Amino acid sequence: MPLLQVLRPTLPILIGASIMLTLSMGLRQSLGIFLQPLTQDIHISVSDFTLALAVQNLAWGFLQPLAGAMTVRYGFRPIMLVGALLYIAGLALMTAAHGLVSVMIGGGVLIGTSLACTAAAIAMSVAARAVPETVRSTVLGIVSAAGSLGALLSAPIGQMLNEGFGWRVGLAGFVILSIFMIPAAWYAGRVDKVPLPKPAGDDIGNATAAMATKTAFGNASFMVMTCAYMVCGMQLVFLTTHLPSYLAICGLDPMLSAQTLGMIGGFNVLGSLFFGWAGQRWNKLALLGGIYIFRSLALAWYFMLPATPASTLLFGAIMGFLWMGVGPLVAGAVAEMFGLRWQAMIQGLAFMSHQIGSFLGAYGGGVLYDALGSYTMAWRIGVALGLAGGIIQVAFALIRPSQPPVLKTA
Repeated sequence: MPLLQVLRPTLPILIGASIMLTLSMGLRQSLGIFLQPLTQDIHISVSDFTLALAVQNLAWGFLQPLAGAMTVRYGFRPIMLVGALLYIAGLALMTAAHGLVSVMIGGGVLIGTSLACTAAAIAMSVAARAVPETVRSTVLGIVSAAGSLGALLSAPIGQMLNEGFGWRVGLAGFVILSIFMIPAAWYAGRVDKVPLPKPAGDDIGNATAAMATKTAFGNASFMVMTCAYMVCGMQLVFLTTHLPSYLAICGLDPMLSAQTLGMIGGFNVLGSLFFGWAGQRWNKLALLGGIYIFRSLALAWYFMLPATPASTLLFGAIMGFLWMGVGPLVAGAVAEMFGLRWQAMIQGLAFMSHQIGSFLGAYGGGVLYDALGSYTMAWRIGVALGLAGGIIQVAFALIRPSQPPVLKTA
């Protein structure tokens, strides 16, 4: 049966989830554009700005399991709508900022909380529930690909407004874009009417939240995936936060940072589609490890050479292809290991590790730059940890394939 025919009844849900994801991720990934002008205008340091983004990542990571658990009790729609409203409020507060407190609360706490309700873990859980298992990984790749388009839209818009009218107008443009998350979340919320598959035997769908959490942390494959996931967050948030600053230090055109983020967004689409397709056919956890290894090699290649427009755009294309491909693989692996009922919560538990890495990538990169005057030590640490995490992930996935969960009741 053609894929479109299979998906036709759930297209409003999938489109809503994709638009919500593309806006929440695209706007967030483009905030680094405003690092230099914002910090200079309101007299805060680079590390102050990156601390706000680090707080955002920690709030997102540690609230993600709670948001996932709340979808089981209240449904997806109310959680996603609250998240959309918080995103709008956070961007508005950043737009009006005159000091660190507004940036910290708006860009850190509010947007971080919003992302726990609107970003990948929730959007992927919505998509996974809406479609049959036979096409799940492919559909997760499609939704992830659609979610990658946000950077293509938001980065150039933000940079043009920033250059033409200042950073406050650029952020105001982001506020307007974020309003579209509200109808997207409403349509994605139709998934609450889709029944879950009936649990059988010791299926984790019969578990409470505490039992499901204990089962997840007792699964060796899940724990290795979760630990390696930290490296993913470290590398990606280091780039989204510090690449515009690095290019400015290298004396390159400021528009190049927006073009590179757009390049990342464009190749994100291809990578998400490919890894969604590949995850339907091969070991998802081994594919994850491969992504981490090749990302690390790309980081080493780029930062070891003098930055040029051509090398920067090529680097953006490579990293883009390897960027959000982790989304369908992690979501698919969690659904295979633990089922759908607690998927958003368990994926959120793994995501906590990712966001600890994001904190280190954003704030640690800023601290190392302020202390050493360059990003050399930061990217070297990212490469070393990425290679180690990727190799361990691949080796464990091939030696010990993931097993179905065993429900722990005591």
